Amino acid sequence: MIGKLDDYLRFHETSLSLRSTRQELLASNIANADTPNYKARDIDFASALKGALAKAEGAPAALMATANKHLPGKGVGPDSKTAGPGRPETLPDGTPLLYRAPAQGAVDANTVDMDLERNAFADNSIRYEVGITLLNSQIKGMLNAIQGGQ
Repeated sequence: MIGKLDDYLRFHETSLSLRSTRQELLASNIANADTPNYKARDIDFASALKGALAKAEGAPAALMATANKHLPGKGVGPDSKTAGPGRPETLPDGTPLLYRAPAQGAVDANTVDMDLERNAFADNSIRYEVGITLLNSQIKGMLNAIQGGQ
């Protein structure tokens, strides 16, 4: 019974957890907008959610190479850079941290674009609130079913 309940709520739980992590990263980018050599970080939400849900279901995450010479390993978004010559940094849950490629170079080598960061922060905030609203309505629906529609 508890397993089915977990399965029923897993999508929203995972989604909200990733949104929270992304919000922290975006806030860190905004806070470090004037820090020399700071590299703006983000996650690819769609692939992170897909990977987290696949991992939760026990299915292996599919990896896709875009060229014949690519080595097998963790994937990153096509418009982002990895954390260095080796593997990308990862969050504690295994989500790869991506570094934003700057649209325009800065003298201090900072890659934070405040307009982009503010837009991403506001968008992520709204989507987080929508996730909470959907989860709340899902729980209310379950309570209504348990109580017999009173």
